[in-house]
Amino acid sequence: MELEQFRTRVRDVVEHHPVVVHNEYTRWFAKGDADVDDVRHLTVQFSVFSHLFVEAQLRKVINAADLDTYRAGKEILLNELGVLFDGRADRDGVATEGTVDGSRFRFNAAHFEWLVRFAAPLGIGFGDMGKRHHGTPSTLHFCDELLRVYGSDDASTAEGASYAVEHWAAAGFWKELIAGLSAFKSRQCPTLHLGFWIWHDRVEDQHAAHTEDELEEALRLPGFDHDRFLQGASEMLDGVAVFWDGLWHDHLAHIGAAA
Repeated sequence: MELEQFRTRVRDVVEHHPVVVHNEYTRWFAKGDADVDDVRHLTVQFSVFSHLFVEAQLRKVINAADLDTYRAGKEILLNELGVLFDGRADRDGVATEGTVDGSRFRFNAAHFEWLVRFAAPLGIGFGDMGKRHHGTPSTLHFCDELLRVYGSDDASTAEGASYAVEHWAAAGFWKELIAGLSAFKSRQCPTLHLGFWIWHDRVEDQHAAHTEDELEEALRLPGFDHDRFLQGASEMLDGVAVFWDGLWHDHLAHIGAAA
């Protein structure tokens, strides 16, 4: 299949998916109307996804189709666990580019520990977050789909899921969450530290510029199959949508109970 024809098919699947085009929860959250219970619930559910993502990333590394994919997966995994990128640090003292090769490990640089520190002013402790039993059914469905699709042992499926995750992450939801959290911080919780969210937003802005390159690299994988790539992308975004739709329904139930 010609590259441009394939790109058109990918855009039809990924860029037009409802969770990319219209994420009802994050659009509402960006307005800044979330109360403390909304923010706590988001924090706990996001912590479950963030922590269990490590499982999916390890499976992706184990099932990598070639050395380049293997190393790229390890970059993400080790950074998640606390190995810093060696690029120039930003104003928060953390680099958003570079490599983990030859860099330093720090306990407090692990993404989950970063979330633990964010959660503390909300009255949420280490034991209150990040475990499967803290997740709602919709959150756990998303995590299980990450394991199944993103961590698939079929390279084409896994790369489709990876491409979809990168595109979703770069589509603006981080900025919407930051807008809502900034409003909540100003209104109610001045000690809330938004570094976790801001750092990820900066990283995804950089990744967005490379998604087309990643598509060309995927096409060169041994035994690449276009249809399985597209299926992996679609199924992964369906899993993402379940996560956000779950949070939206939980919010509606929350305001219904308060009425």
